[in-house]
Amino acid sequence: MASPEPRFIAVDWGTTRLRTSLVDAGGAVIAHARSDSGVQSVPPGGFPAALRAACAAWLEAYPALPVVMAGMVGSRNGWVEAPYLHCPCGLSEMAAQLTRIDGLERDAFVVPGVDVRWEDGSYDVMRGEETQVFGTGIDDGLICLPGTHSKWVEMAGGRMTRFASFITGELYAALSGSFVARLAEEPDAPEAGQTEATEAARAGGGLTRALFQARTRVLAGDMSPRAVRPFLSRLLIEAEMAGASELFGHPASVHLVASDPQLSVYRSGLERRGLQVSFVDPATATLAGLNRIISART
Repeated sequence: MASPEPRFIAVDWGTTRLRTSLVDAGGAVIAHARSDSGVQSVPPGGFPAALRAACAAWLEAYPALPVVMAGMVGSRNGWVEAPYLHCPCGLSEMAAQLTRIDGLERDAFVVPGVDVRWEDGSYDVMRGEETQVFGTGIDDGLICLPGTHSKWVEMAGGRMTRFASFITGELYAALSGSFVARLAEEPDAPEAGQTEATEAARAGGGLTRALFQARTRVLAGDMSPRAVRPFLSRLLIEAEMAGASELFGHPASVHLVASDPQLSVYRSGLERRGLQVSFVDPATATLAGLNRIISART
């Protein structure tokens, strides 16, 4: 049987990692490669070399094969700054606004980020998640992408209408090294702190009061030191979900773009709220999104 013919090289280039895939005409992956040459570690002018180091064999074997890149590679600190596409937007607009990288011996493009201006004047941006959103194939509904800066995205008629960012992961990292987590010990169970976080989230006084419970519940003997970090994580996620509900209403279902451990925590939190949950792995969504974008361009 003949080997599948590659169609393009897909590149997911984030802040800390570079992932490349050789993709055939049907969207299937022929081969993978990855490196730790994330955007933050590439020196000025070093992006062409970093890409060659990641997938030199493919570039040499297929000199006419296009490269399509998504993620922080298109940021102000990346290879080239790809302008934001304004919400509401769809797949066709995204495919039409790919940014070409000049100076290479092949076609190379960067997917644009997306921005949105809310009616109250709030402004938000994403870069990388837009590819995953279109990779889900969800035309109508609410999509959640957990992470350092979690995104909640509203889709209608195949178009991204609104989205909001929540710095849940970044806050958790900061709080894990703070005074309120000083008594923390390594967790011994995935469900640790779940009940306490749910109780604290429902208590009056808001999030900043509830966060201090990570210390005081241990001092009172109401919670194990091993539950402190899971408590903080779940409390922040509860606040994120409450904020998303305030912005987007109360849908019957949410589609998660996540893998464990985030998948399990978000899924259980959403299901406790009575929502139906479907999910897709982020890497799978990225590849599917790049394939849909390149297909919409041709």
